[in-house]
Amino acid sequence: MREPPQTDEGWYVLHDFRRIDWSAWRDAPERERDLAVEEGVEYLETHESVDDADDGASAVFAMVGHKADLLIVHLRPTLDALSTAERRFDRTALGSFTEQSTSYVSVTEVSGYVSDAYFAEDEEEVDQGLKRYIEGKLEPDIPEDQYVSFYPMSRKRGEQDNWYDLPFERRREMMKEHGEHGREFGGRVKQIVASSVGLDDWEWGVTLFSEEPTDLKDIVYEMRYDEASARYSEFGPFYVGRRFPPSDLPAFLAGETVPTGEAHAHGHGEGGGHGEDGHHGEGGQDHAHGDDTAADEDGIRGELEDLNIYAGKPHGEDVYATVLYSEADADDLFEEVDGLRSNFDHYDTHVKTAVYDALDRDRRAVVSIWDTASAADTAAGFLSELPGIVSRAGEESGFGTMGMFYTVKPEHREDFVEKFETVGGLLADMEGHGETDLMINLEDENDMFIASQWRSRDDAMNFFRSDEFSDTVSWGRDVLADRPRHVFLA
Repeated sequence: MREPPQTDEGWYVLHDFRRIDWSAWRDAPERERDLAVEEGVEYLETHESVDDADDGASAVFAMVGHKADLLIVHLRPTLDALSTAERRFDRTALGSFTEQSTSYVSVTEVSGYVSDAYFAEDEEEVDQGLKRYIEGKLEPDIPEDQYVSFYPMSRKRGEQDNWYDLPFERRREMMKEHGEHGREFGGRVKQIVASSVGLDDWEWGVTLFSEEPTDLKDIVYEMRYDEASARYSEFGPFYVGRRFPPSDLPAFLAGETVPTGEAHAHGHGEGGGHGEDGHHGEGGQDHAHGDDTAADEDGIRGELEDLNIYAGKPHGEDVYATVLYSEADADDLFEEVDGLRSNFDHYDTHVKTAVYDALDRDRRAVVSIWDTASAADTAAGFLSELPGIVSRAGEESGFGTMGMFYTVKPEHREDFVEKFETVGGLLADMEGHGETDLMINLEDENDMFIASQWRSRDDAMNFFRSDEFSDTVSWGRDVLADRPRHVFLA
């Protein structure tokens, strides 16, 4: 029985690989090289700004190895727009020094492996969180992570192992397992997956992004042991490189290291899981901590324990938390979070996701708590697409954020709020204090979250060592329903 999954398509994708004629470049007069640089930078900047189309994205990468010197990636709403972008580069003075060593054409896609409800005729069955996730897959940003790996792939159609002979439910079962393993790389690897069936030689083009090139190797290596890959996948050639800003084109052509400056910004884009769409699991925003920060967290937890303030593992006592702040309407925000939460509940590692409203200002906190750090980072990738997101805990200037979670006995709720206002006044006068908010769970007014931002570790610890905080802890033993969680968020 034929059971092809339904698909929906988004933007068209062109991977334009260029090899530079270095002999011609060296022999060219200086005025020709200057013109090539000028027109090349202008082309790359206007296309990264998407001045040539109504929507889309572009980026340029310095490639490693003999297969190509440059990779220019374009995503555009139409195939015609890709064709125009490709030809415009050939018409630049820089284009005359290059040849197209290869290229790849595809279109972003989601399939029925991702969600049955999305393809249902009744749109009310699709929760808003899932809808936003799928929209991000169809119209993705290009993550600004440093390193890129691109490869094409297909499903096997051999006499013994033929993916397309398998029943739909068997295929979906393998893709579910595949996605679960991919989610272990959430926060470290992002991806864009696009279908090339009928458009190019293979069936999908997979583009992976990471701050660490070894993560690109590890995700492909480890996931090849999944049955969906080990038995039913075939892979084409791999290409690896590093993104750089258009303004660094002169340095690239001069043989210098790009990107040139430490100030080069690397944002955090989304990842996503392949269903039939491709190969890996879901990613999220990368918020990894370096060794120095990890050591900082260990020291903080030790000091808090010495003060009889329980902190436990990084980001929580026995959990990992991610917190994002939003200025969207509380009801609208809650509706979308509730949709995402219903998907999170399918995973055993999910502990809690909730929306908290600030007591004294127009701000909401979306808090998601998980058993593992990778799951928390993956969730952050989805949550970052919520409306009105303005920051993530730890992105504020200075040292970072302490999150303190309290469940208050109902009869003492007003006492707790009054006590917070007293402590808040104390905090406002303390050196190194940024802002502190009392935030209240929209679904449970007795569940409260205090977010306190500090300029330095010493400043934060001075507060926890203070007599006023010690008195507050003693007072809290009578009014709290559960032991508080003190969570270091950044």
